[in-house]
Amino acid sequence: MSTMTTLFGGLAAVFALYAVGGLIRNVPPMLRAVLAGLIPLLGYFVFIVGRWPGLDVVAMHISVFLAAGLVLFAVSQFRRRSAGHMHWVPKLLVAFFIGLVVVNGSLLYIATKGLPEPIGRWWLGSEGGAVYSGFSGVVEHGQNAAKAISSELSEAHRESRLGWQVEISGFDTGKLEQIVEIRVRDRTGLPVNRVEAKLLLQRPGAAASVAAQPLIPLAAGVYGGTLNLPAAGRWLIKVQLLQEGVIHYQSTQELFVP
Repeated sequence: MSTMTTLFGGLAAVFALYAVGGLIRNVPPMLRAVLAGLIPLLGYFVFIVGRWPGLDVVAMHISVFLAAGLVLFAVSQFRRRSAGHMHWVPKLLVAFFIGLVVVNGSLLYIATKGLPEPIGRWWLGSEGGAVYSGFSGVVEHGQNAAKAISSELSEAHRESRLGWQVEISGFDTGKLEQIVEIRVRDRTGLPVNRVEAKLLLQRPGAAASVAAQPLIPLAAGVYGGTLNLPAAGRWLIKVQLLQEGVIHYQSTQELFVP
């Protein structure tokens, strides 16, 4: 079940519980609003046991569910005091809450799946190249940034000296599980053995990899395995080939799973 489903499904549950609570006598409106927000929230906590989505996603669910209950309470109180005619103040409050939900949902969608491709190309100006719409500022300025650039240049120089010919197959957009195969040959076309091959999974803009999945030797110069993506959305898959602990080749592939 996706985060968008739990967010808007839980929001619908808040409205339904608040409406059902109105049919029960002797229940204070404030208690009704609190219970309408807490019950879906507790259900969400039970659902995410063993599948932690991240503190930011959990915080968004908490704020939306509890705020929805409080907004329903405020609107009902205004309606009761104004004899059924809603004043412009509760209308403004409802509009603000709807806007808050839309903005939070949009940010959550962009964080997990990136910008829609047409918007990303128009906004970021790809000029025909690949578009990574995640936040790229994951390296601190100053000395650390200089070290990172120097490391990238050293790796590029090492790759050009080796002259490895690397063929990667199996990355298929739209699947959470897929078979990946990598063929490695030297500059003369002979297979390269004793290579440690692995895949690093990372969300666009994330500072660290989510998981590392090793590939096993299948034949001379051939390495493969099953790529298991933990969840749907946009992923950057970094392919690394090492010998004696030194990275001799790496490249990044982008995958999107709806």
